[in-house]
Amino acid sequence: MIVPILQALLVTFLWSTSFIIIKWGLNEIHPITFAGLRYFIAFLCFIPFYLKPKYLNEVKSLSGRQWRNLFILGVVFYTLTQGTQFLGLSLLPAVTVSLMLNFTPLVVALVGIPLLNEKPDLTQWIGALIFISGVLFYFFPVSFEGSRGLGLLVMTFGVFANAASAIFGRGMNRTKQISVLTITFISMGVGSLLLLVIGLGLEGIPEISMKNWLFLLWLAGINTAFAFTLWNHTLRSLSAVESSIINGTMLIQIAVLAWIFLGESITLHEGIGMFIAAIGAILVQTRRKAVMKRNTDV
Repeated sequence: MIVPILQALLVTFLWSTSFIIIKWGLNEIHPITFAGLRYFIAFLCFIPFYLKPKYLNEVKSLSGRQWRNLFILGVVFYTLTQGTQFLGLSLLPAVTVSLMLNFTPLVVALVGIPLLNEKPDLTQWIGALIFISGVLFYFFPVSFEGSRGLGLLVMTFGVFANAASAIFGRGMNRTKQISVLTITFISMGVGSLLLLVIGLGLEGIPEISMKNWLFLLWLAGINTAFAFTLWNHTLRSLSAVESSIINGTMLIQIAVLAWIFLGESITLHEGIGMFIAAIGAILVQTRRKAVMKRNTDV
């Protein structure tokens, strides 16, 4: 059991470092173009798998309805969610963006009531209240000075887009009609290409230094293609509680990394709010992941 736990911790650490690397890269590359490049290169990393007949035949057998659903998932999860996340990181501290993204499980739990017939239990409701209390404590007193107001607005939209993609993707995965790899491959290809076209159209063609090309290749190959594959592998061994707690450590990891590498200091007041919010987010995610695991095992 220790190996899957260490693997999951490695994945969350890689995902946490993404926030730092993105902040560095944003000094040279505009956010939407940066996001498009990252996920389009990651999409290219999956192409060798589709040289195998097993996956190639699966793609050929997709129906028109399945292609439409994969297109929608790509737009919502990559074009909208990842685009707003990169844009948010260009406007807000990494820790604030991370904290905002932790609203996603709460939104999914609430919206999942009518759409997925997955009703939150008492633990989730308690977790939601704890999470909201922590967020309010973190942001109090609320300030919208400079780019902060626009950044919070962008990330609010990003949270709802992320929640929508989670619910839509959940609906596709539980039917088991398409493999996880194919869902990722096609939706990432569609969403990243659209994101890249929009970025180049609005922001122009960037001049990228060798250092930032290395950042892009690392983000795409290691922090995206490798990390997502390894995370899905760990879910075969870890319980919902274990994976939720490990995933919940990202908020703390990002705070420490941002302090070390970006100079983003955390006050005692913000640290307490962040810790309270992390506990609440874990409680919300635990029940949701348990339900998802049960449904995928049947």
